[in-house]
Amino acid sequence: MQHPSSRGAMDFEIRRVRTAQGPVKLSRERAAYSRLMQQGFSNAEACRVVGVSDRTGRKWLNGRSAYGRQKAAPPIRAVGPPSGTSRYLREDERIHIADRLREKATVRAIAAEPGRSPSTVSREIRRNHTMGLRGRWHYRPHAAQARADARRPRPKPRKIDENPELREAVQAMLDEKWSPEQICQALRRRFPDRPEMHVVHETVYQALYVQGRGQLRRELAGALRSGRARRRPQRQAGFRQPRFTTPMVMISERPAEVGDRAVPGHWEGDLIIGKDGKSAIGTLVERATRYVMLLHLPGDHGAQAVLDALTATVQTLPAHLTRSLTWDQGSEMARHAEFTLATDIPVYFCDPASPWQRGSNENTNGLLRQYFPKGTDLSAHTPERLTAVAEQLNRRPRKTLGWETPAERLHKLLTA
Repeated sequence: MQHPSSRGAMDFEIRRVRTAQGPVKLSRERAAYSRLMQQGFSNAEACRVVGVSDRTGRKWLNGRSAYGRQKAAPPIRAVGPPSGTSRYLREDERIHIADRLREKATVRAIAAEPGRSPSTVSREIRRNHTMGLRGRWHYRPHAAQARADARRPRPKPRKIDENPELREAVQAMLDEKWSPEQICQALRRRFPDRPEMHVVHETVYQALYVQGRGQLRRELAGALRSGRARRRPQRQAGFRQPRFTTPMVMISERPAEVGDRAVPGHWEGDLIIGKDGKSAIGTLVERATRYVMLLHLPGDHGAQAVLDALTATVQTLPAHLTRSLTWDQGSEMARHAEFTLATDIPVYFCDPASPWQRGSNENTNGLLRQYFPKGTDLSAHTPERLTAVAEQLNRRPRKTLGWETPAERLHKLLTA
């Protein structure tokens, strides 16, 4: 007889024929079984309502494919999450994970089929598995779904709010101007055997910043070294403030001829910095020939000093070898517009934290460290010394030039 409370759970009749039918796809039956289990039915009751054996229900409950061990009909595989899929796993995805774990599939293989990250599947198994009586763990999809649902409601009570003793201890240490990280470590030392008194430093920050200044007194935010009562988010690369007053022209707008090194006259530049950041040498590398020129910056490497040295250096070159300059976003190029006006050389800027966009210059700077080691005073080197080092590098054969030297390659361009 059909269970009285199950009428709304099914849109089909109970299976009348219960004999073995081979690899029949019981998709609707399995979906109805899942709904009944969510409503609190036992396995036996749900199986009786749907019309399957208790053994089949246990297989579904514990993550066994609806097809048993039949090889001719593999389990249904998802083809990837549809557009707008939630970041939370669905119950059908948890069933899929359980099925594949029974088949000894790897985490990466399991994750690839529904289009999830391997870390998502790994974390799901670690957080929601069930330990058996013999110390063996099992992944049961319906139990995992119940655990996930129980954890999800927001807002969650915070540990500091629920434990007055913990709150008083944290407040006392904040009064002593301790940082949240120092508080975290002190609590662990003071209460080594009481995990309810342990917090991570982010918990303290959350109590101060997130909960309307939280259960911790608002004035305690002043105990933080920052002195801020509100959290200030870290800047991201895509939302940086403009670096210079004059807008930069980014490397993405550089002519295509620069990238393939087919046309000479495109340079890359940078500074190598000396001890304590107090001295520097400017470096210029021509992209097609790898020819090196060095800028003498004896007393200062600010924007004005770099502008003067860079302008004087490039003006010694013929016009057809001064087509462009690529630099990083260092403050020494704050007067790049004046450089372009004086020399008619456009300046292109690399993206933040992208040194590979000036690959030739970065490689050359590594070679120069053989002559100008890190942690030394670079202002001690005379202009003659810089010229001698540059000439030695320009006489060095380069594999990338077919074992020609940069000087030879540049000489061909000048006499062509």
